[in-house]
Amino acid sequence: MSTLEKMPVTVITGFLGSGKTTLISHLLRNPGGRRLAVVVNEFGEVGVDGEILRRCALPDCPEENIVELANGCICCTVADDFIPTIEALMKLDPRPDHILIETSGLALPKPLLQAFDWPAIRSQITVDGVIALADAEAVAAGRFAPDVAAVDRQRAADDSLDHETPLSEVFEDQIACADLVLLTKPDLAGAEGVARARAVIAAEAPRTLPVIEVAEGVVDTRVILGLEAAAEDDLAGRPSHHDDHHDHEHEDFDSVVIDLPEIADPADLSARIARLAREHRILRVKGYAAVAGKPMRLLVQAVGARVRHQFDRPWRADEARAGRLVVIAEHDDIDMAAIRAILLPDVATAE
Repeated sequence: MSTLEKMPVTVITGFLGSGKTTLISHLLRNPGGRRLAVVVNEFGEVGVDGEILRRCALPDCPEENIVELANGCICCTVADDFIPTIEALMKLDPRPDHILIETSGLALPKPLLQAFDWPAIRSQITVDGVIALADAEAVAAGRFAPDVAAVDRQRAADDSLDHETPLSEVFEDQIACADLVLLTKPDLAGAEGVARARAVIAAEAPRTLPVIEVAEGVVDTRVILGLEAAAEDDLAGRPSHHDDHHDHEHEDFDSVVIDLPEIADPADLSARIARLAREHRILRVKGYAAVAGKPMRLLVQAVGARVRHQFDRPWRADEARAGRLVVIAEHDDIDMAAIRAILLPDVATAE
């Protein structure tokens, strides 16, 4: 079977909160004549992204075409989760024309590409392309190292020193594996920030990559689907910090789930989440909350101290009106007592 006859798969990677789910939501609504299927890989126990995408289900992409895997990085659970999921999607009737895989923001894309070499699927699918999303404002601000200038000075003084943070390695691996980079939220970065972000990406990329500015996930489907990159056959051209490792681990990061009682004020919750990010280096918070007197569920998404919330759907009769938030940070920054004290001040005081 030739590459063109194989099922094309697009891997969508990018750092936490870069806009992957927003992009896929747009693609589901604008599939360009393709029947799409989606695999969502969550990090943590609260499946927010999968539910958002299922609300975008259309006749050409019904709910059964959208699968959520929340048991950790899919490249670490290939035999148990990933391969059976791909095989199940390929057996759907009607069969999808194209599969989108949204990786966790903490995932390294190259091990996932290596998973496509598994005998059960390698003759049937091809990686059409790897799309990396990069938050223009965050990249421009150099948030992938605590003090970029200090790191650069240390490198200049001693080439043997390695002061890369885990976050920078994730970012660099995602860029190195990409066929195309989408620079998201350019309006927040401004023209100078976008220029800085482009320079950072160009410096990290092992080859010249097209970089496209994208706001709210809106991009022509023809630009990112149908690349025919066959990325699984080009692993040597996609270097990784972890190429010499037989396995890769995610011990640098951790997540905890906080159960929230009903809240009175969404703005107050947002302020507490922003404070948590500022004071305790929290990377990402996402989940939902119940607001007193409101029939709708409040969806919460935060990247660092930037918090967004909106009512997404009515509470169902068969579910409790209670909230849950997943909090993600580097392992050493997870302080459960501090997290609870800020997010649950009334409970912490009572205890």
